[in-house]
Amino acid sequence: MELVMRRVFPVVAMTLAATALVTAPAVARAQPASAVYKPGALTPFQQFTRDIYKELVEINTGVETGNITTAAKAMAARFKAAGIPEADIFVGGPRPEKHNVVARIRGKGGPGALKPLLLLAHVDVVEALKADWSPDLDPFVFTERDGYYYGRGTADDKAMASIFVANVFRMKQEGYVPDRDIIIALTADEESGPANGVDWLVKNHRALVDAALVINEGGGGTLRNGKPLFNGVQAAEKITTNFTLRATNKGGHSSVPRDDNAITQLADALAKVGRYSFTVKLNEVTRAFFSQTSPLEEPAMGRAMLALVANPANASAVKVVTADPRYNAMLRTTCVATELKGGHATNALPQLAEANVNCRIYPSETAETVKAELEKAIGDTNVKVIIRSQRPSTPASALLPEVMQNVTRITADMWGAMPIIPTMSTGATDSRFFRALGVPAFGVSGLFSDPTVDARAHGRDERMAVKSFYEGQEFLYRLTKALATNAVRQ
Repeated sequence: MELVMRRVFPVVAMTLAATALVTAPAVARAQPASAVYKPGALTPFQQFTRDIYKELVEINTGVETGNITTAAKAMAARFKAAGIPEADIFVGGPRPEKHNVVARIRGKGGPGALKPLLLLAHVDVVEALKADWSPDLDPFVFTERDGYYYGRGTADDKAMASIFVANVFRMKQEGYVPDRDIIIALTADEESGPANGVDWLVKNHRALVDAALVINEGGGGTLRNGKPLFNGVQAAEKITTNFTLRATNKGGHSSVPRDDNAITQLADALAKVGRYSFTVKLNEVTRAFFSQTSPLEEPAMGRAMLALVANPANASAVKVVTADPRYNAMLRTTCVATELKGGHATNALPQLAEANVNCRIYPSETAETVKAELEKAIGDTNVKVIIRSQRPSTPASALLPEVMQNVTRITADMWGAMPIIPTMSTGATDSRFFRALGVPAFGVSGLFSDPTVDARAHGRDERMAVKSFYEGQEFLYRLTKALATNAVRQ
């Protein structure tokens, strides 16, 4: 496909832009969300943030065909222009095209200062072909239309990455010195690429990302009919595991078919997997999610949620709640076929047929237990179930008062009082690497979206509402300062 690459702004130009921002009027910290963004009237700082966002989106950082190092170097130049010393900016990774950038805002330090706050975002994206998008959109051209920003990564995860970078300028211009260090890490290959940036940093440069608290993607606000419904804080996630289903035999001439056809056997097995439902489970995060979401739902769904929380074996409640695919995925392990191959000639019986089955395993289960359950559901010893790749389970992050109280307060200041609800991601994030180390990690962004129309990450015409982007930037600015100020042991 034709890739339209981003224009790299010279460091001098960025410095001048940053200098110009100093003269922009300061935004009142207590202002509500309605005052943060005015359609068609970006503030100088918002225009500057948009430039960073556009630059990142127009760099092709696809996990297979893109170059993530290009984005890392561009953001390193931005950090330098903001006033972060070169000694506090690191660019590196396991492969030439898979570099991360890590920058540090030094805090006051001193006796009792807490370990750093880490702001984490990945800059790699899922591959995108122009032919798969609407004719008037290109996944690697930043496009504004009808109140949305379109482009691959606008939602996952270049919005947060660009916000973190721009907010560094704002804090530096204000002369803000946090009580604890603030680390910003923009990383590679979160999207199942071959060289995960956080994994590499933790194993090779732990000191660069050694933090007491991590703010990452995975959470966010939910809209209904255009109005904020609740703000979600991701504190747990399911485990990604891939299985290979494999059927083999000696094959033969297609003119003499037999019952033991590898493709037919695999197809039967996949149909059984597709119809199979794993047992419903609850943990501390999902129990809280369904309990606190129930009053916001339609009465029938709300009642079913409460009944399910009271008794996960309540069949009628399970039927109602799991009818919603999003809720179903939060309540049980799910497995779905994602790749298929088989046969070697049009006139030969297949000797091999394989499928990849992608499972999102409930945190309390293991790949081995799911493998055994799949084998039982398939009931055919001629179809082998092989664990292809798996990730370790990680515990949920305890809902720290310093996080939940600040999220609650800032949300109320901006949008009015609303529920702050803990969530478990059905997908995977890089927070898992920190949770495995015992470091609390939370997905929270203040970026609101409607899951019925805006859930386009990894898909066609990915987008971010313009209004939500700038409101999310203000939210993350306030949250960052709240978590980095007065960060000393009492």
